[in-house]
Amino acid sequence: MEANLIRISSGFSFIKSIQNHSSSSSSLSFSSSTISLSKKNKSSIFLQKQQFGKLGSSSSNKESFNETSFEVERLTLDSKARDEMAQKAEKEIKQEEEEEDSKAWKWKIRKRVWDLMEADNIAQNPRPVHHRIPNFVGAASAAKNMGGLEVFRDAKCVKVNPDSPQKQVRFLTLSEGKKLLTPQPRLRTGFFSMLESSMLTPATLNEACTSVGVAKFGRPISLDEKIKVDLIVIGSVAVDPKTGARLGKGEGFAELEYGMLRYMGAIDDTTPVVTSVHDRQLVDDIPVEKLLIHDVPVDIICTPTQVIFTNTAIPKPQGIYWDKLSPEKLSQIRILRELKSRIERETGQKLPCGPSEKLPPTAQRKPIAQRKRR
Repeated sequence: MEANLIRISSGFSFIKSIQNHSSSSSSLSFSSSTISLSKKNKSSIFLQKQQFGKLGSSSSNKESFNETSFEVERLTLDSKARDEMAQKAEKEIKQEEEEEDSKAWKWKIRKRVWDLMEADNIAQNPRPVHHRIPNFVGAASAAKNMGGLEVFRDAKCVKVNPDSPQKQVRFLTLSEGKKLLTPQPRLRTGFFSMLESSMLTPATLNEACTSVGVAKFGRPISLDEKIKVDLIVIGSVAVDPKTGARLGKGEGFAELEYGMLRYMGAIDDTTPVVTSVHDRQLVDDIPVEKLLIHDVPVDIICTPTQVIFTNTAIPKPQGIYWDKLSPEKLSQIRILRELKSRIERETGQKLPCGPSEKLPPTAQRKPIAQRKRR
């Protein structure tokens, strides 16, 4: 399979490389469900301080940040995105027999794990865990095991996903004086924020490990910033300890984040990728031959009871595969549109675009009073 890939190593150079990763897939695309900000939210702190190519300051951040409105917006968009992913999963499973390159198998594994975690009560809030990176019982113990890894101890800058089960990993990163790089949820309001212990006090350290705290205390970075990430911590719904194959919640943002860090030169093939999960999230039926070219494998798995080195042979993505991104997906993520425009200006070349796709409609949610009676 051919994939047009633009790799930025210095000066946004234009390189065309051929990748061959999946013998059974005739088309590759990122899962699509994220929410664009409405006009009334365009005055939020992120759109003020995350202009492309400009760095915000922590002082102006503290002055203008509104915790309440941020959290209301985050929870509203999170709920809407999860509804859309639920509909997408149902649609793809129904169309399994009709689609040559069906992704239904991924949704079946995810649902099995989500159902198991709820049924066996190994899930923690927020619940239900469906269409989330599940917060699992023992997440703190898994984080402690990760903290004992040599690659974690030696790391100076750690990129950690913003989900609940990895909160303790974010805390360990900051409490040990390391730099913490965390993406904005679903990349919908910005890019990455950098936090350092010097920016915090003992009283604000725990808050800084939450989504609100990252936005409140973090320093936004741009694609121009020269950083080196020594370790990537990624959330998972299911992971195969024998191959390192991993499934996220299905939106594809971990892959986009990985691809953009590759473009920035912040990571390479040698950068370890670690995930923390419950032991019951370990599976043995993720078909490696069906993985897509942008799927990120993991090198190390930390559970509450063990540390597993996968020695994965699955190739890591080399960047963002523009010919697999639909116009609809691109329109929802501002930083990607800005990056695409920049590369095209620098190279004088028009980047490819993936096939159009119909994004799932927003589900109609029951009134809060009805949901409470359930």
